[in-house]
Amino acid sequence: MPAATGIIGSLSFSTSLGPPARTMMLPRIRRGRGTPSKGIYGRFERPLEEVYNVRVERRVSKERLEELSVERWSTWKTGRCCLPWDWHVDQQVYIVSGEVRVVPEGAKSGDRFMRFVAGDLVRYPKWFEADLFFDGPYEERYRFRAYGDD
Repeated sequence: MPAATGIIGSLSFSTSLGPPARTMMLPRIRRGRGTPSKGIYGRFERPLEEVYNVRVERRVSKERLEELSVERWSTWKTGRCCLPWDWHVDQQVYIVSGEVRVVPEGAKSGDRFMRFVAGDLVRYPKWFEADLFFDGPYEERYRFRAYGDD
């Protein structure tokens, strides 16, 4: 049996230590504040409807309106104005004409808002507070809902 000569085998890699040729290189995501420079600003914000539990159905069908008997709901109209509003009970609103910009109490900077237009069915939750901005003629049908009603 031959004696050990003290040679230790070497380990080699058949590929380079760099990324594979087919890997797509993505831009870096900056963390922290400031404006992006040659990168993607990585900030995800949940929709305000989700944050404040405001439910909205867009472009509601006639069948859905008949199912809810919207034609029997109370009517409210306004023109161009801004109203601070708070809901003491759940309120369901069908927007007949116009549009409203809803700025929640917690988003006072005004750069984050919800926008609802004619054809939207919106349910505002109890204790929700917001400023409502109407840019022109606006009409809605509304009803108040008890807890647990759907």
